[in-house]
Amino acid sequence: MPQVMVVARNFMDMVAALPAGKLDMLYDSAFICEAVLRSLPPLAKKYALQMLYVLAPVTAAAMEEWVLNEYAAKHKVAIDKLLQLRVFVEVRDRRRDVSYKMNQKFQGNMQKYLVDGGSLPREPLPLSVTGRLPTPADLESYALDQWECFLLQLINSSQVEKGTSFSSSMMKTFQRGLLSSRDGEASKLTENGFQFLLMETNAQLWYIMREYISSAEERGVDPTELISFLLELSFHKLGAAYSLNTLTDVQRIAIRDLAELGLVKQQQGRTDRWFIPTQLATNLSASLSDSSSNKEGFVVVETNFRMYAYSTSKLHCEILRLFSRVEYQLPNLIVGAVTKESIYGAFENGITAEQIISFLRQNAHPRVADKIPVVPENVTDQIRLWETDRNRVEMIPSHLYEDFPSKEWFEQCCDYARDNGYLLWEDSKRMRLVVRGEFHPEMREFLRRQR
Repeated sequence: MPQVMVVARNFMDMVAALPAGKLDMLYDSAFICEAVLRSLPPLAKKYALQMLYVLAPVTAAAMEEWVLNEYAAKHKVAIDKLLQLRVFVEVRDRRRDVSYKMNQKFQGNMQKYLVDGGSLPREPLPLSVTGRLPTPADLESYALDQWECFLLQLINSSQVEKGTSFSSSMMKTFQRGLLSSRDGEASKLTENGFQFLLMETNAQLWYIMREYISSAEERGVDPTELISFLLELSFHKLGAAYSLNTLTDVQRIAIRDLAELGLVKQQQGRTDRWFIPTQLATNLSASLSDSSSNKEGFVVVETNFRMYAYSTSKLHCEILRLFSRVEYQLPNLIVGAVTKESIYGAFENGITAEQIISFLRQNAHPRVADKIPVVPENVTDQIRLWETDRNRVEMIPSHLYEDFPSKEWFEQCCDYARDNGYLLWEDSKRMRLVVRGEFHPEMREFLRRQR
């Protein structure tokens, strides 16, 4: 079975992958500089602050003396991260000795930030304009509903409530690795799409943001401008209202797309329109581990392979169907079972045993979350055994050749197939051989020439 893994990267990985010129352009914004500083590992953050008012390059040898020998590995990781993000720039003298100096734009912006203090990217609208705004609980509920609607759209568009639709830019993002479609046929989940559904919410968010930025040029948008705005968005105050009139056209389109995912909520007043960031948006500049949610689990798996999910969510039911047999659903309970057939169906879709087990552990109900093991060992072992059993036999299209008129002719064919990498199996006693199916035309032509 092909092992195609979805890799979720955070914003700093995307920033580090930008060309040097575009990365330097990003550092024109003090908010980007602050976001990058926040994201650095502790030791790299310490080095950046130490170099903030040092104008001359510092030799690599001198910096190695800043840490004890046992921390040399962490020192290397910190320096590599600073170089990837161009916070540090490598300089070589005439003797080819390596030194490091701080990026001038980054250094200047961070110096101003320390002296003048930080400021908001834009001022929120007063309550006299917006009136009553949604409470934090309302925003959290809205974000959850939008995100679930988005995931349901991936699984089965018929599960999405009428009146819900996604913009063309969002649909293009879906098509990049998560959905595939043929002319005249409905879109279907790819292997990456099935794996995506079993990831944690924050990992899913990073994946979608990465694909959304990667496809920006196809929509005529500069990826650098988009990254800059998304990182700037993370500095907005949670639950505050910000006027859409302060945004560029590109930023307005991005807000519309982000609203579909639940990162912001749009509202219309008498004279103004505004957006309100949710927790998903304010976590964008944080690392994946820092922004991990402490959501309560809902799944209980028993030793008899029975599964109970205490949830009212349509999304949870659809995700469980990916690898289990759902038997019936009550208003707040989903009852099912992990069976060989359901697990084999998951394997057919590219989901691995470890991904299924990880999902069950991460979403374990609080009543079983503290148990060791969270998921019964006989269940996890059986899921792994089913995967091993399925991968034990490999199906290869092939052709069987037999009834050769002579031993010499048979040996010539075997030699030809073996020399060219066509041969899968041979039986010298009965004069039979099997070759790979895609090379049948070559073998047929060789046999024709031998006659």
